[in-house]
Amino acid sequence: MSPVFPELLISASDSARPVRLVGSGQVLDGSVAAWAEANGFSGKAGQLLLVADKDGTVAEALFGIGDGLDPFSIRSVAPRLPSGDWRLEGVEGDAARQAALAFALGGYVFDRYKARPEKAPARLVVGDGIDLDETLNIAAAARLAREMVDTPAQDMGPLQLETIAREIAEAAGASLRVTTGDQLLEDNYPAVHAVGRAATPHRAPRVLEIGWKLDRTDLPLVALVGKGVVFDTGGLDLKPAAGMRNMKKDMGGSAHALALGRLIMQADLPVRLVVVVAAVENAVSGDAFRPGDILSTRKGLTVEVGNTDAEGRLILADILTRAGEHQPDLTLDFATLTGAARIALGPQLPPLYTEDDDLAEGILKAGQAVGDPLWRMPLWSGYAAALDSEIADVRNDSAAWAQAGSVTAALFLQKFAPTTGTWAHMDIFAWNPRARPGYPEGAECQAIRACYDYLKSRFGQ
Repeated sequence: MSPVFPELLISASDSARPVRLVGSGQVLDGSVAAWAEANGFSGKAGQLLLVADKDGTVAEALFGIGDGLDPFSIRSVAPRLPSGDWRLEGVEGDAARQAALAFALGGYVFDRYKARPEKAPARLVVGDGIDLDETLNIAAAARLAREMVDTPAQDMGPLQLETIAREIAEAAGASLRVTTGDQLLEDNYPAVHAVGRAATPHRAPRVLEIGWKLDRTDLPLVALVGKGVVFDTGGLDLKPAAGMRNMKKDMGGSAHALALGRLIMQADLPVRLVVVVAAVENAVSGDAFRPGDILSTRKGLTVEVGNTDAEGRLILADILTRAGEHQPDLTLDFATLTGAARIALGPQLPPLYTEDDDLAEGILKAGQAVGDPLWRMPLWSGYAAALDSEIADVRNDSAAWAQAGSVTAALFLQKFAPTTGTWAHMDIFAWNPRARPGYPEGAECQAIRACYDYLKSRFGQ
């Protein structure tokens, strides 16, 4: 997994060509004006036009900004530029920093399985006022999450998640605790074990826990929790083919938690950090957990399994409880949890759940500032009864009358969330279902940049 973006952002170049920002209706000069008119370029937001010199060599690019520059629109520039070095003209200050990050995000290509690599990437020269190291680290966090999600389940199983967690921990001087297979029962992770036990032995379920600066009790403690279902067949409640096609991405929550954890440690934020991930495969075998089973959880609550395809909340129940044992000041969990979230808000806008108004406002504001939006959804107590079970403490599939599947899933998690500090749950999609410039079809990173910006604001030095 690529640690940085040296090929996309650079500090200097003698051969960088300009990307000129052109507003709607802006008057251009001479031959450039004629070329723009001939190609229908009017400065409309998102338009890109390459301009050659008299020798036919591309000398510059024109990028349409409409009525004004949105720095995050620069994400669409990187994949459309020819290889070589480029510089943005007329962008300064915070807009330049945002544009540089957007360029790096837009240059992401997943070509691990291509016989021939894609073209060499375009590179952007960034100004002296930009913290290049931090910008590269943020872009690399997004890239790590996206590469993990894009990688097929054959090469991104529980062991691979463990390997990535180990690399992250070792690089930061953090600890890593791994609990695998039947040891999960001995260490009281019964729900994680139940969901993952049907997988083959080399893909045995496991809980991964990174600890950083835990001896610094003078610092606030942040817990990150991630759902790591490396492939979700649906279990015995088998998904149809269309529903199973992209389930390699069901470990997106773990990818996001690990990537954000690495970013926090790289920035040396003044916090203690715990990252807890459950890595399982929801497979089908003679040992698979069944509809109607009653599962124990680490918290002591019992769960009636109404649907084996609602497995993510079961593993989160155990690891949210584990996070709570550290008595965190703030807990953030990430999970590709429900299709209902997509019905409510679509693929580009993840729902955010928390009862803490200040926390919600802080994350939403940060998301707006860094072009990583979320939308707050309610933990509506009127639907809590949909989780009632006649024979257990709770059921994992809410009663049909409640309908609001993303809300009831969040209400289920709330039963296991830490009771110290504040907690927020993000029901991410981690996927672009439609390709557009800067957003290739496939893995997407959501909420990491918003949460990092919020953490910097709240706990920063």
